[in-house]
Amino acid sequence: MKISGTQIFWMLFTLEVGNSLLLTISSTIRVAKQDAWISMMIAGIAGIAISLLATSVSSLYPGQTIIEYSQTILGKWPGKLIMIPFFIQWYSVIGLIVREFGDFIITALFQQTPLWVIVFTVMLLLVLIIYQGGIEGIGRLSEIVGPMVLLMVTVLIFLDIKDMDWHQMLPIYQDSGLSVILKASYTPMASFFGESVMMTMFVYFMDQPNQASSRAMWGIGTAVFMVTIGTLAVIFTFGPALPSSLLYPFYELSRYISVMEFIQNVDILIVIIWYFSIFVKLALYMFIASYGTAQWFHLKDWRKVAWFLAPISFIVAMSIKNINIFAQYYDKFFWLPYVFPINMIGIPLLLLIVGWVRKKYAMTS
Repeated sequence: MKISGTQIFWMLFTLEVGNSLLLTISSTIRVAKQDAWISMMIAGIAGIAISLLATSVSSLYPGQTIIEYSQTILGKWPGKLIMIPFFIQWYSVIGLIVREFGDFIITALFQQTPLWVIVFTVMLLLVLIIYQGGIEGIGRLSEIVGPMVLLMVTVLIFLDIKDMDWHQMLPIYQDSGLSVILKASYTPMASFFGESVMMTMFVYFMDQPNQASSRAMWGIGTAVFMVTIGTLAVIFTFGPALPSSLLYPFYELSRYISVMEFIQNVDILIVIIWYFSIFVKLALYMFIASYGTAQWFHLKDWRKVAWFLAPISFIVAMSIKNINIFAQYYDKFFWLPYVFPINMIGIPLLLLIVGWVRKKYAMTS
């Protein structure tokens, strides 16, 4: 299985843009008001820095995934144990994302369809692409749907131009200040743009690992640019007060669009954008969880792990009673205080420093 630099670009762009547009704008505007777009840019810069950290440590051992080079750098058992936080993250987040996706599809399209039908269908499709195509199949899928997502987001913002009032972004910085803007940037930074740490698993599969840093940073950077423009579009259209009370402000923006009373009901584009984005994200998490588990336990066929992982994710998704409350607690008590500082910064930084010292020592001795 090999993927190109272009596929890395579209994988990271598609992974980030749909979820960030739909799920982060409301909470960011709630804190930073009309300066939420500045918070998005700061979060994006941090995401680019994390992708650079992930590709830098992987470039020390381009022939290994993080599951393997953590043992090369720290030794067998310390290297294995330090991967446990990643497995907890990977295994827990898949069920949560599937449930969020199922609830949104029911709200937007299929109000009469049982939730388990949508969740089961998505899990079946995920196992199919993982089993048949692996990371190569996900890369090819991203090359097809990524440009479509970029085009649809651009079209939506363009159609909304006539309803925008740029005065809604004023005053800039005066009402919030640096501390509030930084506080608002934490959720999109930790929950979404920081997921570029996945590059610690992807560099191993690249046909040209030397392109990893540039392609990853361009992918995250393009997603950040589109999310920042989307945040500005929401502020220009609704002002800084209303979006904080909406669950999906960018989705509501698409429902608001009416051009000459002829072009309407374009909210279906948001459903398609999120479907593509969430599917690529789920497929990537399923792949790294399956492949990583197989490497950790020295299993010969990593694909069979997907058949074990899918039922677990289905049960997790269906056992959540209220996804909105659960997601808030999941972010507040698990993802923000543990996953972001430990999995996305702490462990990659530790492996980079120790790995660099070991390489330096090996060269001089």
